Amino acid sequence: MRIETPAIVCALLGHGEHGAVVRLLTPNHGLQAAYVRGAKGRRMRPVLIPGNRVQARLSARTDAQLPQAEVELAQSLGPLLGEPLPAAAVEWITALTATALPEAQPYPRLYQALEGLLAAIEAAPSASGWGAALVRYELLLLAELGFGLDLDRCAVNGSNQALVAVSPKSGRAVSAVEAEPYKERLLPLPQFLTQGGVGSWADIVDGLRLTGHFLMRDLLTDRAAPLLSGRERLVDRLRRAAGVA
Repeated sequence: MRIETPAIVCALLGHGEHGAVVRLLTPNHGLQAAYVRGAKGRRMRPVLIPGNRVQARLSARTDAQLPQAEVELAQSLGPLLGEPLPAAAVEWITALTATALPEAQPYPRLYQALEGLLAAIEAAPSASGWGAALVRYELLLLAELGFGLDLDRCAVNGSNQALVAVSPKSGRAVSAVEAEPYKERLLPLPQFLTQGGVGSWADIVDGLRLTGHFLMRDLLTDRAAPLLSGRERLVDRLRRAAGVA
């Protein structure tokens, strides 16, 4: 097995005195785990930061053997580590990707979406410029793994007009008229998910509430606990930035 590919660093776990097992999302080979020699050294530590884009060469003698990887930096997100909100977003989204995806199954749409989201986090002057992309990435991940939501038409009357809420049970959209009697039980559907655009601060927080419900219910389940603190930290910082209680 020999692979040379661009990749995004998603997770790092120390292994032995000097090395680590890195989990890389690749465009054509999915999530790949590999051992990196010297990962804890001064030269490699800045390269293996989650969110960094790298060029990786993976090799193994057999399919059952953990590959070894040589990794070169292509684009660093290291400067974002000093900014609490972008750092929390990168930490959460890479950890989610590393935890949720099965290994070695290609998800080219997810790779492209994650690459675009990380670029937006790096370039945008505030979270209002990338928050909607984060929500859309979480929705795409749910869909790619078989838990997609139906946000195109009302579950009750089939209309595609005035969709304002989502059923927490079925994951289907509900129109304003049909939602009114049950609004306390439904999840808000932000307009940017049906009409496009970047969304307001409040819409971004609502979007993360929506995706968070289905991520925890359908995808993470018993794996949620280690990730929960990272997501709560991100959402809390977004709420404070948005001035949303």
